Amino acid sequence: MQILAKILPYIQLILAAVLVAVVLLQQSDASLGGAFGGGDDSDAIRHTRRGAEKVLFNTTIIVGILFTVAAFIALVIR
Repeated sequence: MQILAKILPYIQLILAAVLVAVVLLQQSDASLGGAFGGGDDSDAIRHTRRGAEKVLFNTTIIVGILFTVAAFIALVIR
């Protein structure tokens, strides 16, 4: 348990950096108006992810879950 307590902050730093990088690599076609419910882009509803976009999306979800689990583990062992 002590070893995990020493390694866990480094794991969290790596996961945080990877999560930020993966989120920034994702392509966004939405404008500022779309964030507030505006815009008339009807293609956004039917948009499906393919190829690298799908891999980045799934990677973001997995890394986000891993980061959350690491944070909960850090709370439990302290």
